[in-house]
Amino acid sequence: MAFTRATGKHRAPSRLTRRSANLAGVAALATTGVIGTLASPALAADTEAPSVEDTGLTQIVSMGSLADEIAAQAAAQEREAEEAAAKARAQAKAEAEAKAEARRKAEARAKEAREAKERAAREAERKRLNSFRLPIAGSYVTTGYKTGGALWSSGSHSGVDFRAASGSSVVSVGAGTVVEAGWGGAYGNNVVIRMNDGTYTQYGHLSSISVSVGQQVAPGRQIGLSGSTGNSTGPHLHFEARTTAEYGSDIDPVAYLRSHGVNV
Repeated sequence: MAFTRATGKHRAPSRLTRRSANLAGVAALATTGVIGTLASPALAADTEAPSVEDTGLTQIVSMGSLADEIAAQAAAQEREAEEAAAKARAQAKAEAEAKAEARRKAEARAKEAREAKERAAREAERKRLNSFRLPIAGSYVTTGYKTGGALWSSGSHSGVDFRAASGSSVVSVGAGTVVEAGWGGAYGNNVVIRMNDGTYTQYGHLSSISVSVGQQVAPGRQIGLSGSTGNSTGPHLHFEARTTAEYGSDIDPVAYLRSHGVNV
């Protein structure tokens, strides 16, 4: 059966035609302000600030601020700790330096005191070695120098006699070296010492001798005991001072001792 198009009827508009019409309608509405009127509330709603309840941003911002504050406090505490540690290190260093300086000064004072003590000891030893004393402590001269008489082969006394009981300690009057120790003829047992100043001293009529040739002696060193050996009339000490070790080079023994500070 065939269909026929109704006479006088219009065809339905095509899709393109409908789209064009829609666009034209939108344009017309826009021209008349309908869309603007309808869109205004929506646009206003879009630009209005969201509420706190809707966004929850306040909570986020608050938590961020708290974290920043905690971080700032932690940084401040760390700085304070570093400053305290630096201060402690500086104080410890200062204390260590102060202790080291005190120790250095104490050591310097101790060294200075030790050196002063050593100098004093050396000076005392020098004085001791250069000092002179009586050949018999507390004794005195009984027969003077150059006293004349038949008792001496030269006609006069070449030394002095010191009073001494037999067995009294006889000492070197100063520092020197023994050049003779033994029998000396008329001098009996005798000792001759070359003194450090180049002079010589002789000790005669000893009952015993306690030193030997070549031995160094200090002032006050015992060299023997007094007696009456040799050409002697009784216990005493014959003492001479000489310029050489030989007989005949004698000098005044009392003046010699006094020139060395001995009270005789």
